[in-house]
Amino acid sequence: MRIAGALIALLAGLGGAAAAAECGPDKLGTSRIVSVGTQGGLEVGLKTYPRTIPLADHEVILTFDDGPAATTPAILKALADQCVRATFFDIGRNADGMPEIARQEVLEGHTVAHHTWSHPQPTLRYLPGGDAAARADVLRGMISVEKAAYGQTFPEGEPKDLKDLKLHAPFFRFPGFADTQDLRDWFAANNVGIFGVDLWASDWIQMTPEEELKLVMGRLEKNGHKGMLLMHDNHPWTAEMVPMLLSELKAKGYRIVHMVAGPGNGPTVPAPQGWFSETERVIGALKPRLEKSAVKVGPGPFPVKPAPVE
Repeated sequence: MRIAGALIALLAGLGGAAAAAECGPDKLGTSRIVSVGTQGGLEVGLKTYPRTIPLADHEVILTFDDGPAATTPAILKALADQCVRATFFDIGRNADGMPEIARQEVLEGHTVAHHTWSHPQPTLRYLPGGDAAARADVLRGMISVEKAAYGQTFPEGEPKDLKDLKLHAPFFRFPGFADTQDLRDWFAANNVGIFGVDLWASDWIQMTPEEELKLVMGRLEKNGHKGMLLMHDNHPWTAEMVPMLLSELKAKGYRIVHMVAGPGNGPTVPAPQGWFSETERVIGALKPRLEKSAVKVGPGPFPVKPAPVE
């Protein structure tokens, strides 16, 4: 670990400890920290993979994709107000543009992980140039996030391969969850964990904060009152919803679990009987659209669509 990165990590730890000490009974708080090891590779998140992080009844892991963004500070404030820790899967080009926000995420005790450099529109699976282009985009994104969030420097030049890059949080999430076997093998060989999700907020659809809150709480209930939740910190409706969500989680007896990088592998638990990959079902339905968009690649997620009118 470089000196700058070590200093940021130290300050983050001190900040997290101070915040925890200031939490009172009126705060949701972070009930426990789970150390997740990625040695030899890891694939978790029941929407995509048949294993996930073990959680007790009414335990929730909060994750955010696609930042940092102009709306991220509002989400960070909501989390800080409730002494809650989350995991942010940052896009490299966004971290390049807003390094102060990426660094704030770390300093406030959150885990900052990786989500490619450009978030290519046709997903990594359908990226022109195949897995070689995908690896380059992933590596570039990881380097950008390491620089912005953790202050890592590369005095001998930027790494040319993942094996030469020391990640503070070796966690990765595929855009659209569309993985490939080559990339899965590459991550496993380099001790990087792949994080799907157990339930999503579907906030890529524009909706009111109230509608999103109702959707999330309903899905938590259907998922057995627990799970790893995906939201996006680049959507204003989610930024408005998060304070409401944290209050609702506290009112209904939920507890927050925070993931940090650790040694070994796991912990994980298997999917319940009857599991299937909902991700592959969705990607299969979108395949013609994804293949068409791959003809002209563009950065960033698909444009947000308005919520359907009932």
